[in-house]
Amino acid sequence: MSRISRHQVLKRLQAELPRGGPFDLSVLARFGVSPQLAAQYAEAGWLVRLGHGVYAFPNDDFDIFGGLKLLQNRVAGLHIGGKSALALQGVRHNLGSTESCVLWGDKRYTLPDWFTSRFPSRYCHARLFEWSDNELATKTLTTPPGLPEHVVVACPERAVLELLYEVGVKQSLEEARNLFDGLRSPRKQVLGNLLSCCTSVKAVRLYLTWARETELVDVDALLEDFPVRTGSSSRWMTRLDDDTLLSLNPQG
Repeated sequence: MSRISRHQVLKRLQAELPRGGPFDLSVLARFGVSPQLAAQYAEAGWLVRLGHGVYAFPNDDFDIFGGLKLLQNRVAGLHIGGKSALALQGVRHNLGSTESCVLWGDKRYTLPDWFTSRFPSRYCHARLFEWSDNELATKTLTTPPGLPEHVVVACPERAVLELLYEVGVKQSLEEARNLFDGLRSPRKQVLGNLLSCCTSVKAVRLYLTWARETELVDVDALLEDFPVRTGSSSRWMTRLDDDTLLSLNPQG
């Protein structure tokens, strides 16, 4: 490719590629940029190489949402979940500025260094729900007001179950309870459907137990109206990583 042609391609990139986020070779290929040409642009300072096959424009200080846009195109079901999703929707407890962003997705994945070095994050992959309705998985993901339209966040009813799943592993019981206390008026249909799909006995029973204690929902009515997965009729017990003994009744 001649120097003039390379310059024309570069001008088109600068004019048509939106700022505020990285892009990869699949995007560059749509502009006729090969991996070799991308490397040449980076060497000349027209692009910045962030990681393997990932580039950005120089001095383009993108935020975590700009980075997520690229990752969401790579990982099925990737969304902000658990504690981070609750915080974005007004449910928080002593959230520090250095708190890691909790991300969930539908497949095993290792967050790239270019992302985690800029935005402290951790990724969780678990088959937390067996979706009886494929639409439910989509309906329980949302974009809260004030966020870019491409950013996908678990709704509060889903986020709290993701939070409770991590209790005793990545999440302390005390903080989880404090966050649970901040919940307000869950949508009964959404909650009932999620509890019916949730595969984690710990998460389901914790939710029912704390919901009874806080009177967040009418647990008995919920159990009557939905086939909630509470596990066996036996008390469920486990010792958490901090040596706390967690004991949960079948129906809270």
